[in-house]
Amino acid sequence: MKIAIASGKGGTGKTLVSVALALSAPKPVRLIDCDVEEPNAALFIKPQFNNEQDITILVPEVNMDKCDNCGKCNQICQFNAIITISEKTMVFENLCHSCGGCYLVCPQAAISEIPKTIGKIKLGSGNGIDFVQGELNVGESVAIPAIKAAKRFGKEDKINILDSPPGTACPMIETVKDADYVLLVTDPTPFGVNDFKLAAEAVTNLDLPFGVLINRADLGDTSLDKYCETNRIPIHLKIDNDRLIAEAYAIGDTLFDVKPGYEISFRKLWKDIQLHLTDKK
Repeated sequence: MKIAIASGKGGTGKTLVSVALALSAPKPVRLIDCDVEEPNAALFIKPQFNNEQDITILVPEVNMDKCDNCGKCNQICQFNAIITISEKTMVFENLCHSCGGCYLVCPQAAISEIPKTIGKIKLGSGNGIDFVQGELNVGESVAIPAIKAAKRFGKEDKINILDSPPGTACPMIETVKDADYVLLVTDPTPFGVNDFKLAAEAVTNLDLPFGVLINRADLGDTSLDKYCETNRIPIHLKIDNDRLIAEAYAIGDTLFDVKPGYEISFRKLWKDIQLHLTDKK
């Protein structure tokens, strides 16, 4: 089972929810931090890492002794990662998406593909949870390969919880696209409601079952509840706007450390998700 925790924007409490869901899930469970540009679930799980692997991609390298600057590689690249200027072909590795198109179309066989390390995968465990962290190197701009690498460590015999990057761009889509269920975390603020609608539209277009958890639920108005009711989006749980929760989060404590009563609510959330998946079948 793959459960993805996503949000339309940052700061909604997505990692707070991911950790709480992992702690309350029927074991065995594996939490995969797919927010590779700023992974932080480890601050709360506090895992003991015992394995580390490099994430590599293939990038083009041009042999200028063979290259005749025909420009075909430039024409096929949709990301401007390889360009022909005057009598020189230049490669911008940070823009490369490793599609291999330039290598395939080069008539002079002047382009080869070489491995480049863009990040690492860390494996460990803590609090009874198997933990996987994808981590993109500073300065790298393409997160998708790192997210794919992290997701490859999902286990068929475990509940896999995917902590998604915020927003609705490619990294979020890559994380949730094959999930069995998506839990969207939002808050009832104008920005929260607007970006939640974008996230809901994205997962709807992917034909994924989803529901919503409203964090800081008593902070805004009822427009979010009305939107969910109108569009038949299940609201699984509401978390109050509580300073104690924010203070705990700031020092790396979990929701259950300061509000143990929510553990019952999250166990019910698990039952709701399982019931929904059973109904879908």
